[in-house]
Amino acid sequence: MAIAMLYFAWVREAVGTGEESVAPPETVATVGELVDWLSAGSAAHAEAFADRQRLRAAIDQRFVPLDAPIAGAREIAIFPPVTGG
Repeated sequence: MAIAMLYFAWVREAVGTGEESVAPPETVATVGELVDWLSAGSAAHAEAFADRQRLRAAIDQRFVPLDAPIAGAREIAIFPPVTGG
């Protein structure tokens, strides 16, 4: 299952791209596990995802916690906390 990963703001800069397609193994079941899997495969991802307190996620454009299941997800976005202004 391919998932479109979207990265925003400083996460995009750290990863080095705004979008990529990934196909995690079936053992990857949550957003947090996906972040771990991506981090293990790339130093840039590991750096971008090092501080989980600074990450937010959305699955198919709905905000979710990092422990949310990814089954059936078409798109997952990772971004810093959103602030108003």
